[in-house]
Amino acid sequence: MAKIKHIAITCENPAEVAKFYQEGFGLFEVARNARQIQLSDGDINLTILKWKTDADADVGPNGENYSGIHHIGFQVDSLEETGARLREIDGKEIVRREAAGDGAPRPPRAEEKWAGPNGQVLDISEPGWLYKLPLD
Repeated sequence: MAKIKHIAITCENPAEVAKFYQEGFGLFEVARNARQIQLSDGDINLTILKWKTDADADVGPNGENYSGIHHIGFQVDSLEETGARLREIDGKEIVRREAAGDGAPRPPRAEEKWAGPNGQVLDISEPGWLYKLPLD
């Protein structure tokens, strides 16, 4: 069974939005780069992304500069099997990524992007997402 492991929000100012979720809900930061900040509660990650543009392969059905939920990430047992199932039910493959090997560190963006029948962007990943327990 697939498990929801992250939800991604796109916005103009990721730092401001991340601060809101950290201060308001006690989420903690697990990773950051120029385009995103990843927060976690220890079970599910909330990824705060800089607005997508038409240059991004996974811009999504809302187009450029959309603020809101961009995609939902699922951790799956097999990218290959899940991808085959999604193809069978007319899922649309948007971006294909390589999965991490046996016990290897997860490479950046080791997921595949898909779209469902309503255009909602989804991603699937074998190795899952970053998380850590908060410091005492």
